[in-house]
Amino acid sequence: MAQDLLAGISEDYYQISEAVLSSFPKYRLPLDLYLLQEKVVQLVLYSKKDSRLSNEQVEEISRLVQEGLLFVSRADHPIYSKHIVKQLDLVLLDANLKEAEIADIFLQALTMRLEEFFEQPVKPAFERLHQDAMVLTEYLWADKHRIKLFMRRLFKGDHTLARQTLNTLAAGLWIFMHQKGDELTRPELNNYALGFLLHDVGMSKVPSFILGKTTQLLPDDRDKIHKHVLTGAQVAHKLDLMQQDIKAACLEHHERLDGTGYPQKLKADRMTRMGMLCAVADSFAAMIQKRPYAAAKDPLQAAKELMEDVQRYEKQYTAPLYTALVTGEFGKSVPLGKAD
Repeated sequence: MAQDLLAGISEDYYQISEAVLSSFPKYRLPLDLYLLQEKVVQLVLYSKKDSRLSNEQVEEISRLVQEGLLFVSRADHPIYSKHIVKQLDLVLLDANLKEAEIADIFLQALTMRLEEFFEQPVKPAFERLHQDAMVLTEYLWADKHRIKLFMRRLFKGDHTLARQTLNTLAAGLWIFMHQKGDELTRPELNNYALGFLLHDVGMSKVPSFILGKTTQLLPDDRDKIHKHVLTGAQVAHKLDLMQQDIKAACLEHHERLDGTGYPQKLKADRMTRMGMLCAVADSFAAMIQKRPYAAAKDPLQAAKELMEDVQRYEKQYTAPLYTALVTGEFGKSVPLGKAD
């Protein structure tokens, strides 16, 4: 089909891919389908959502999809994306989705997987998270500039553990990929992504009444919070995650270059690259969200404060983030679910 036939309708509709179609219930599709009448370049309703299809219609739909003649309305995108969220690898097979739509789907899927994992940090929940994380790294590996899509979608509202984790993932991967450039390897990308996703899993074991306190923490409360790094490393060990980068992310993201961090009070010469980088990404992620004891900061202000705190944070990681925000490298911020 000539591309100019699609130019006038691509903003409001997009072709449904064969891979996505095959993942829907065979005889009862959850969204409307529209047929392209090529002679007049016009879409007409072909079948209504949730209507029962005959065997003949199922076969015809399959043929029409292969020919690129069936479309779905972007008004039904929430239904479409909700379905893909549960089978995330479909984003790699559907060439009709916009990059903005794909980024939103990734964030929805990873938020769901993280919440499941933090609720029960056990192997089955981790395996689902791991599978989706590898879909993300495959997507980023194909085009490393795509990480900017996620930097435009940082969560800046009320704090949740899943949102802070995804902010850490976006900032951490952007800094790491920016620094490595063409020297980046796929195993490194995989390990760092998993490290950022798991770095704060120990916080899921800290009682919520402690995390929600707006008053000064008691020594016992602070002790429970400080232990979350060791708890996180123990969870990673139980999941047979022995990669050094993942272990370092769990253990070192609260260490500081001058030795004022915890739990081991490591100084710069004893911290790993991942530890120093995760400390920056985690702090940035926390600062831009509203917490019980502190208001959210603008990302640029947060990055500036981190860059100026050279005693505690590695400037080779804070400076690129600050510079990118100053120069507008990530473009305009986009709330989740909104097109770029």
